[in-house]
Amino acid sequence: MSGVRRIVSYAYMIVIVGAGLGTWALISPGEEKRKEQLKNLPGSKQTQEEAKRRNALVMQALKDAANINDNISRSSQRKPKVDKNTAV
Repeated sequence: MSGVRRIVSYAYMIVIVGAGLGTWALISPGEEKRKEQLKNLPGSKQTQEEAKRRNALVMQALKDAANINDNISRSSQRKPKVDKNTAV
């Protein structure tokens, strides 16, 4: 009787482990999904390059806005400040 119970309990543990592995295999992402997730990580090179490009565009827009006469943050009496590095 003890031997049968031991065999049944081992079989039950094997079934539970198999069900867990099967569920894990179904839930885990495929190879394509994993590659896409790795590409979109915050530390990836492509994401950093895009962020640098966006920051450069924002800085250029701020510089352009600072050099125009219609800037609302300045009074109409002040002349625009010209940056020596960007002046041609």
